[in-house]
Amino acid sequence: MRRPSLLAAALALACNASAQTLIDNANGYTLDASGKLARFQALAFDAAGRIVAVGSSADVAAKAPGYRHIDLQGRTMLPGLIDAHGHVFGLGQVATAAELYGTTSLEGAVRKVADYARANPQRAWVVGNGWNQEIWKLGRFPTAAELDAAVADRPALMHRVDGHAVWVNSRALALAGITKDTPDPAGGKIERDAQGNATGILVDGAMALVTKVVPAATEAEERAALDGALALLGKNGLTSVHDAGIGVAEDKLYRAYADQGKLTTRVYAMIGDTAADFDRLSASGPLTSYANDLYALASVKLYADGALGSRGAALIKPYSDAPHTHGLLFYKDGEMRAKMEKAIKAGYQVNVHAIGDAGNRQILGNYAALLKKYPNVQRHRIEHAQVVALADIPRFKRLGIIPSMQPTHATSDQNMAEQRVGPKRIEGAYAWRTFLKQGSRIACGSDFPIESPNPFEGIHAAVTRQDMRGVPSGGWHKEQAMTLTEALRCFTLDAAWAARQEKVIGSLEAGKWADFIVTDRDLFAIPASEIGKIGVLETWVGGKRVFQKR
Repeated sequence: MRRPSLLAAALALACNASAQTLIDNANGYTLDASGKLARFQALAFDAAGRIVAVGSSADVAAKAPGYRHIDLQGRTMLPGLIDAHGHVFGLGQVATAAELYGTTSLEGAVRKVADYARANPQRAWVVGNGWNQEIWKLGRFPTAAELDAAVADRPALMHRVDGHAVWVNSRALALAGITKDTPDPAGGKIERDAQGNATGILVDGAMALVTKVVPAATEAEERAALDGALALLGKNGLTSVHDAGIGVAEDKLYRAYADQGKLTTRVYAMIGDTAADFDRLSASGPLTSYANDLYALASVKLYADGALGSRGAALIKPYSDAPHTHGLLFYKDGEMRAKMEKAIKAGYQVNVHAIGDAGNRQILGNYAALLKKYPNVQRHRIEHAQVVALADIPRFKRLGIIPSMQPTHATSDQNMAEQRVGPKRIEGAYAWRTFLKQGSRIACGSDFPIESPNPFEGIHAAVTRQDMRGVPSGGWHKEQAMTLTEALRCFTLDAAWAARQEKVIGSLEAGKWADFIVTDRDLFAIPASEIGKIGVLETWVGGKRVFQKR
């Protein structure tokens, strides 16, 4: 009974401020410069929070005389984990909205919305997230009339699980002025009934018709969302995240939090689009490092298409289960190329959301044209790279484009992906092994809050190709699975590389920031089925402990 209490007492010596510290008796794993797995017993960092030495107890002690000593008592230490694609403020906002992620039927979702509306009478809009008609086995989208049954006195807006469609009630349709005569906007679709009336589902570009009339969050609400998100990120062992699309207000808060010592997870942010916010935020050029690498704003997030679940992802040939549609490309080639060039010319990394094979092909084609003019020093990316024509996969390597992928998307989408694209196209979908075999470096993330922010669930999915219930037995298209070391690398060193931060984070090496986690079990000594159950005991960023399990 003494062992846990001794560990807690030793760790209690570490205060929030960095101090010269030697952590000893660790079951440590990291990656070397070549990405190979390495073991260590001890790690020391200086008062600035940078690593001084990593290795055996004797070697590290010799290089860190007089340092404060913490005995880890054999616990497992790993590099801090990095999520290469998430939505930080969205994660925080989900906690205060109606949550439909766990619903298994339309009726259950309607009950949850009704319960939430009754519990929150002060909210002018009833907002929620996470519905998925595929899991409901509805065979169709839900309707405004069905949402009216849950809340009719106020407008209601429910985001689909992938964030690429909204389900609204009749009050919201009326406030947005959407009628039978409202045309589909560019890059979007209004679902309609046989008479042409809007049914209550707005896909991709059509979502703006209603979201533009939703009151903007106040600064207090944004701060509350950021506080909630940072607490969750620390709890899940994420020492750095790539925030996929922010604006002026979010940038202001990030800088303020960094200045005040409140930014407890490093943030590599992407400016959403190249419109007005980009013009303001890019006036001084890319911000590659702020407040000891706690914040960076050096990339741009663009969208080529929608999502597979709502059939908004752009496909070269029609959907296998809906031959009347190819999905939606948001922009014509020239329009998209102009956006990409504007960002590249200003010195920014370009990260484009592309899920369907037509979306990926369009972006690869634009990169091919632009890189003849501008060298790829920014390490441009395609976010998701979810369904790629087999002939296009080698172009990622040839052009030096990083596939930024989310392992849990595969295990979440397994219930519908092959129906959407058929048995041939699925060979180029969620194709991690194919990318790795050709030498591409994959940056892994989760796309939280669409998926869980727990990176161990992502590592589990990458290795097993199964969801957290162990479905399907043997793994879904297991031939595309990663090894455990590859999975750790894509959530650490290669995610850092995708942000051009591999010299300061991503592994535990002398000179890098002391970003690490302590876990309750050994990642490399447990059955693969238990990876997603690993718990984080401690999260440290720059030599400061930002989370401790109580």
